[in-house]
Amino acid sequence: MAHSVATQRYNVRVLVLSLVYGVSLLTAVYSFKHHLIAGPLAWLAALLPGLAIVGIFASIGFYLVEEQDEYLRVMMARQTLWASGFALSAATIWGFLESFDLVPHVESYYIAVLWFGGLGFGACANRLTSGRGE
Repeated sequence: MAHSVATQRYNVRVLVLSLVYGVSLLTAVYSFKHHLIAGPLAWLAALLPGLAIVGIFASIGFYLVEEQDEYLRVMMARQTLWASGFALSAATIWGFLESFDLVPHVESYYIAVLWFGGLGFGACANRLTSGRGE
């Protein structure tokens, strides 16, 4: 199946932002581990990986606005709803368990990891429930 222009733009954005994320994360980890940066540069190095992830979230929003095919738009919207429900539910439950000292602390950026995992669940749900064989 040929991809729409919106899908192609989305794929390029996500690929570029994923590369920015990987490079900035590796650079930040190495720089902090070896105490190579401090001050404002340290703040920038710590923020860049997160900003790349925010860019990926924005890319999904741009895709939803740019996609002309209503069906594809709805499928992506459903997928993001699955991701959001999954990540928010897991974070909320873990937060309560953590507040009662039943589980260890987990860094909050893992919520994004759960969200991306939820996109996978959403894609599976779309594939299993869609009436359009693709």
